Amino acid sequence: AHWVWASSGFLAKAGVLDFAGGTVVHINAGVAGLVGALVVGKRKGFGTENFSPHNLAYALIGASLLWVGWFGFNAGSALTSDHRAGMAMVVTQLATGAATLTWMGVEWIVRKKPSALGAASGAVAGLVAITPASGFVGPTGGLLIGLIAGVVCFWGATSLKHMLGYDDSLDAFGVHGVGGITGALLTGVFAVKDIGGTSGLLEGNPGQLVLQAEGVAFTIVWCAVVSFILYKVIDLVMGLRVTPEEESEGLDITLHGEVIH
Repeated sequence: AHWVWASSGFLAKAGVLDFAGGTVVHINAGVAGLVGALVVGKRKGFGTENFSPHNLAYALIGASLLWVGWFGFNAGSALTSDHRAGMAMVVTQLATGAATLTWMGVEWIVRKKPSALGAASGAVAGLVAITPASGFVGPTGGLLIGLIAGVVCFWGATSLKHMLGYDDSLDAFGVHGVGGITGALLTGVFAVKDIGGTSGLLEGNPGQLVLQAEGVAFTIVWCAVVSFILYKVIDLVMGLRVTPEEESEGLDITLHGEVIH
């Protein structure tokens, strides 16, 4: 947060753009989730048992609440009610809708059936990807970022995860990490000077894309290293996993003494 948002931060001084937290929140969270998945290991039964959502209706309600709340997340980062905040709201809506449709479209092509869970995942992918760009791009840029994010994040949450074999139960890396990286890089492509004060690649400033890539790289390395250290410290102090017996019985019972009916 200090690196990219404080005036004295070295990424801010370099000119890296992140309006509402693409590097600060999403790449950080995604990389920490990936490192955690690798360090903690796979759930018992992963790959052989059905781990579909416990309640699809709740998942859709949650995604809907996220969609609404994200307007405050992105537009609120303007810290005032002005044209930039309004544009941030517009591009957030455009990107999210576009990503929802492209995720469903790719899912329809690949799996022959679109799904409500896929639509919700696509919406989150669009929200994530537009976050760093929301105060810097116009409607066209927002729409294109969403269209690209839906496809790239579908790949991240399905093909990439299966290719590497890690157990990321909520696709923290596939959606937030991959989406955050995609959005941060595309900010350097679609940034409009009249909106955010900085031109992107399409306005003749290819150096901005290079700066965005540097910001992404620094964030990934920092978060991966520090997260790994923290996970290992926690593992030494209190442990990261329950026993196989406790995992089989269920964490609701073994950790909280509660039963969900």
